[in-house]
Amino acid sequence: MFIKPCEDCFLIITRYLVKQVVATSTVVVALLTLIMMGGRLIKYFGVAAQGRMDVGILFSIIGFRLPEFLTLILPLGFFVGLMLVFGRLYVDHEMAVLNGSGISRGQLGRKLLPLTFSIVALQAMLMMVVSPWGNHHFDQLFATQAVRSGFDLVRPKEFISSGAYTIYAGDISEDRQSLKDIFFYQKAKDADKPDVIILAKEAKRVVIENEAANVVDLYQGRRYSLVPGQAKYVQAEFESYRLTLQSDKEQKVEAQRIEAMTMWQVLQQYTESPVILSELGWRIFAPWVIVLALMLAVPLSEVSPRQGRYYRLFPAIMIFASLIVAMMAVKTRMSKGHLGIWAYPLILLIYSGVAWVFARKQELAPKLKRLARGKA
Repeated sequence: MFIKPCEDCFLIITRYLVKQVVATSTVVVALLTLIMMGGRLIKYFGVAAQGRMDVGILFSIIGFRLPEFLTLILPLGFFVGLMLVFGRLYVDHEMAVLNGSGISRGQLGRKLLPLTFSIVALQAMLMMVVSPWGNHHFDQLFATQAVRSGFDLVRPKEFISSGAYTIYAGDISEDRQSLKDIFFYQKAKDADKPDVIILAKEAKRVVIENEAANVVDLYQGRRYSLVPGQAKYVQAEFESYRLTLQSDKEQKVEAQRIEAMTMWQVLQQYTESPVILSELGWRIFAPWVIVLALMLAVPLSEVSPRQGRYYRLFPAIMIFASLIVAMMAVKTRMSKGHLGIWAYPLILLIYSGVAWVFARKQELAPKLKRLARGKA
């Protein structure tokens, strides 16, 4: 006898399911974020320990990079949360009770569609607005740091490199305004331009208002200009020489990373380069991976109580991870002009078909067995 569940029962079950999915997914996302950002923080601590970065900006860098990491962590965290919640329904026999009450697995999945589309909207906001904003400020912070690391972060008797500059000082004053026994090397931006090497006995910092770059006066030294691989060089001695460590901010803005462009900039320039077109497709189609997370997790989470809810977790994660890797591979290939923007929806359609096969495996398996026996 088929029992039709009441609307109040559906509402209670939906609230329970949404609460469990949100709580579990939040814990998984927080754990994955802690692991990924912890590794990144250790890397930046190593850079700061080498004197190439100010320790005071470490947490600002982590904050600006966080939205970009969340765009990759959120889909996986939501998928794992779904797998754990639905797996527990099977292990605790709750799914059997729900099926006996006339509520199918597919109906439970459909009840989660409003939550799923809310997360899709959140993912789209992260990819189109928040992540480019964070990347832009991250690049600006590093551009400023590149100038600071030319003088402010110099440590005595250590080579400090930042971009095209390498600086060595035998000694440094307590107020960090004066250096002794200076070695300065600047790599040329163009291959046919000479590199510059400067040796000086003393260097003093010059404070100039409204000047973003570091200005340094060098005393009693030599300046060498040479092209690597050539025997010729130019030498000049000086009593006083003013050196300016440029930040090249204007050039950095013009050559900014695609990931740091706003959605409006990407839309304006998408016809100019396959790289920008691939970024546009990534931002438009990648959020729909969240919907596929629901479509895949509902059938893949089916386990028997004896197997435990973690029985299929690892294979399911590998299947979902292959989807994300496929999307990223399309982005890479498309940026090189090998694929068109149609490849993004094609990947989503292929995995949608895979999810449909998993959802109908109980109906398809007997038919395939009969078909195999008939051919045999």
